[in-house]
Amino acid sequence: MSRVVVLDHGSGNLRSAQRALERAGADVEVSADRAAALAADGLVVPGVGAYAACMAGLRAVGGAEVIGRRLAGGRPVLGICVGMQVLFERGVEHGVETAGCGEWPGVVERLAAPVLPHMGWNTVEVPAGSTLFAGVESERFYFVHSYAVRRWVLPPSERLRAPLVSWSEHGERFVAAVENGPLTATQFHPEKSGDAGARLLANWVATLAG
Repeated sequence: MSRVVVLDHGSGNLRSAQRALERAGADVEVSADRAAALAADGLVVPGVGAYAACMAGLRAVGGAEVIGRRLAGGRPVLGICVGMQVLFERGVEHGVETAGCGEWPGVVERLAAPVLPHMGWNTVEVPAGSTLFAGVESERFYFVHSYAVRRWVLPPSERLRAPLVSWSEHGERFVAAVENGPLTATQFHPEKSGDAGARLLANWVATLAG
């Protein structure tokens, strides 16, 4: 059974994520301990609320360093909601710019939509070859957010496989999920997305044994 740590940095649906990952077949611990986060087969970075507050909590527990060290060693990381957003270079909320983890280039900005937050079920445009969405490519997932990455700006590489980027739409298109080697992230909440979310988490947990 794969061991997963849900990183406790003071932001996120920790227990619901834990329960959903346990149902997906993982041995799950909620912890802020760096050693545990580094040693686990998989690390989940949750997040809700403001980008700046999430980054402050993440840095307080050394989360950005842990994420970087895991990825340098090819160790899987899954970001959820604001836990996905902080993986990008920066976030802009109410005119305040906050530096993120910088694992991907790009900026998290307020969506241009008539109704915010974007709350409820929505479809996702999934690229061919997705492992994360295998079996649930046409399903709906549960979103709760007002900010998102509106443009994917990572240039193509001749040496590395291009990330698989999934999109959704609320007022405008935005990045709904990314699969990039050991780094995976979803803007929606798989732990709140019923059977489709359960299958998606099971897909991710299955990759940890590979």
